[in-house]
Amino acid sequence: MEINKIKALIDLLDDPDREIFETVKNQILRQGMSIIPELEKSWEGSLNNDLQNKIENIIQQIQFRDTADNLQKWEEKDSDDILLGAFLTAKYQYPDLEFSKILKQIEIIKQDVWLELNNNLTALEKIKILNHIFYDIHHFTSNTSNLHTPQNSYINIVLDSKKGNAISLAIIYIYIAQSLGLPIYGVDLPKNIILAYIDNPFYKKTLDINIEQNILFYINPFNKGAVFGQKEIDFFIEQKEIESLKQYYYPCSNKVIINRLINDLIVTYNKLGYPNKIKDLKLLQNILKG
Repeated sequence: MEINKIKALIDLLDDPDREIFETVKNQILRQGMSIIPELEKSWEGSLNNDLQNKIENIIQQIQFRDTADNLQKWEEKDSDDILLGAFLTAKYQYPDLEFSKILKQIEIIKQDVWLELNNNLTALEKIKILNHIFYDIHHFTSNTSNLHTPQNSYINIVLDSKKGNAISLAIIYIYIAQSLGLPIYGVDLPKNIILAYIDNPFYKKTLDINIEQNILFYINPFNKGAVFGQKEIDFFIEQKEIESLKQYYYPCSNKVIINRLINDLIVTYNKLGYPNKIKDLKLLQNILKG
C-alpha cells in the first residue's frame, strides 16, 4: 500500500464512529509488520492518549499475529530447530528480538565446548566437558530463588542472566549438544524435563522397540547436568504416585518441549494475574497441539 494511503488510514483511527474504526483497524492489520514503522511515527507525533492506546493495541495485535504465523510455520516445517521454537516463544514478549543475537550468544558457548571435544572420548567424558563449560565456565544455573518468574522461560533473558528453569536450560543444552553431533534429546517427564543420551547418531526421535537399548543414560539440566539411570526415573514416578508411561523414559519431539515452555509461561502468568497473556499463550499453544 502507498505511504499516503497508509497515513490516511492511520489518521482515521481517531474517528469517533466505532464502525469506521473497526473497518480501518482491519485494513491496517492486513498490512502486517510492514506498517508498524508508520504506526510508531504516528504514535510519537500524537498528543492524543486515546489514539496512542489504539495504535499500541494494533501494533501488539500485528506482532502477535506475526509470532503466531511464524510458530505455525515452525510447527509445520522447522521443528527440528528447537532453538528457533524457543526464540519464537520469546518473540511474544520481546517482538523486536533478533534470532542472530541468540545464535551469537549460543555460538560462544558452543565454540568453547567444541575446542575440548574429540572422537576418542566416551559419551560420559563428552558430557562431563559439556557440563563443565556450560555450568562452570559460562555459569548457567537453575533459578531456584525466583522459580515462578516468566523470565525463566524466555530464551533471551536466560542467555543474558544465565538463570532459567529446567525447560529453558534443557533447550539451550540440547541445541548446543546436537550442533556438536552429540545425540541428546529431551524427555517429557512430569513436572520436569530431562535429557537422554542416545547411543545412535542417526536417531530421529522415532520410538522403535529397541530404543531402551540405545539410551546410555539420562541428564538433569536443572541439576548441573547430573547423570543418572532408569532406576532414578522409576523412583521419581513412584514417589510422585503417577502412572508409569513409556513417554517418561523415551525422547519426545521438540514440539512437546516448546509446548511445555509455553505452558510454564501460562502457569506463571496465572500466578501473577495476567489473563490477557494467558489467552494469547493458549492460542500459541493450540498451534502446537493442532
